[in-house]
Amino acid sequence: MKSYTIDQLARFIDHTNLKPTATKEDMRILCNEAKDYHFKMVAINQVQSELCSRLLKATDVNIGAAISFPLGQTSIESKVAETQDAIKNGATEIDYVVNITEVKEKNWAYLQTEMEQIVSVCQKNNVISKVIFENAYLEDAEKIALSKIAKTVKPDFIKTSTGFAPSGATFEDVKLMKENVGPDVKVKAAGGIRDAQTFKEMIACGAERIGTSSGIPIIESLKKEAIDGKITI
Repeated sequence: MKSYTIDQLARFIDHTNLKPTATKEDMRILCNEAKDYHFKMVAINQVQSELCSRLLKATDVNIGAAISFPLGQTSIESKVAETQDAIKNGATEIDYVVNITEVKEKNWAYLQTEMEQIVSVCQKNNVISKVIFENAYLEDAEKIALSKIAKTVKPDFIKTSTGFAPSGATFEDVKLMKENVGPDVKVKAAGGIRDAQTFKEMIACGAERIGTSSGIPIIESLKKEAIDGKITI
């Protein structure tokens, strides 16, 4: 078990608004909340990168652009171009969705090439890379195969879900991914994480980043639980 300050726990959180109806005012609210609570990142659709970059200028809150979101069903070339455009417009983290069709075809060489190309762009630009598996659609063997590809390619994170599929992160998936990706790649849990207890359990299972639109109520709940300003997980 490990003790965390409230600020340390806030830094696990990618504060999320990926709604297709999100307005510029919604982005301003999201960014202001991220600054107020000292969240690690705002998770946004790629087109919002430039606006959020301006809103978060001179802060240590990262701008996380979602790529090929939420289906992942675009070509490698499209994903690379979208990644490059997001970075040009201020994104400091990239969360891209794998091509699920190619997972079902067991086309592991394609998926490795896809991952290598996107991760390479991120590394060249000193940008954090995250690979979204969308586990709701995958068998355990497919999750393991993707984790092993990531173990070789070494993105910064592998991620459970977009939050748009029929189900999101599970404790079992976080453990499975962490067991198979090795110590050099972290795991992000996202999708359906709405309360402090689930948040804590995801961290206990090995998640080192949490994507959620419920970051504020989670942190407020943790403040009430804290003993001498700390939470033990």
